[in-house]
Amino acid sequence: MKVFINRPIPEIGMKMLKDAGLQIIIPENPHLEPDEWISYCKDADAILNVGQNDFDADFFEKCPNIKAIALFSVGFDSVDIEYATAKKIPVGNTPDVLTTATADIAFLLMQSVARKASYYFDRIRKDEWGTFNPMHELGQELDGKTLGIFGLGRIGMVMAERCRKAFGMNIIYHKRNQNKEAEEKLDAKYVSFGELLEKSDVLSIHASFNDEHAGKFNKETFKKMKPNAIFINTARGGFHDQKDLCESLQNKEIWGAGFDVTNPEPMDADDPILKLSNVCVLPHIGSATVEARNGMAKYAAENMIAFSRGEKMPHCANPQVYG
Repeated sequence: MKVFINRPIPEIGMKMLKDAGLQIIIPENPHLEPDEWISYCKDADAILNVGQNDFDADFFEKCPNIKAIALFSVGFDSVDIEYATAKKIPVGNTPDVLTTATADIAFLLMQSVARKASYYFDRIRKDEWGTFNPMHELGQELDGKTLGIFGLGRIGMVMAERCRKAFGMNIIYHKRNQNKEAEEKLDAKYVSFGELLEKSDVLSIHASFNDEHAGKFNKETFKKMKPNAIFINTARGGFHDQKDLCESLQNKEIWGAGFDVTNPEPMDADDPILKLSNVCVLPHIGSATVEARNGMAKYAAENMIAFSRGEKMPHCANPQVYG
């Protein structure tokens, strides 16, 4: 079976695939033009995809030979799942293995924004250390503040635990279904979306993204938040309208923002939001640890190997494909 991998993955996964006898195709230059991408896909039986490539109806029609997709990611919003399922194409992903790494990034961003770490680091790089000024660009403390989580799943749970233990933060959350474990372990309180906006000192997104969430955090929602609120997004850039976010920060409707995902992604280097002192932006590095990336490589390889043997993918985003 020919497996196209558009970018090399950690050796643990590559070795598993080779040991399983799969024929691996990897381009020398990973920066493929659209026609090159399709050409490689047409010559493969399955794809192990790294990065944000779209697998929509148009793709599947151009590459009818593709029988399986193993994503090197937890999210699968880049795939038309309904179409893939209708075509009996299993789509694998890598859940759980990057839970801790992503929660750590959210925790890091929260603290970096609260103390304006990016701004001060940039001053040092520009040789602008300056003299002591007791009123210049002050941060805020997090002890006893309220953490609001939009979508309290595995990653949100770890973030909540970190905040509770480190800063004694109160936990509120909003999601489709209540999280009884969080309520019992962390005294978390389920609230409406409106209450989440109104009561959160830090609002962190930890939900799966879908079309109904596009631009959910916009100028209207930011206006309902506290003026001291910190907005954190480590889920998907599509959750927030970046222009609205910038304007809300400039107008002091909210206090600060930290995000590991941008809208668009990658974002423009001249985006005015990058000039603000109360912002910290990272280039989608939530899973960028040795442990997480090795785990993702292992899961992606397991999915592809299982498919090659006629078995169910152990980590499948559309298990209904197996009937």
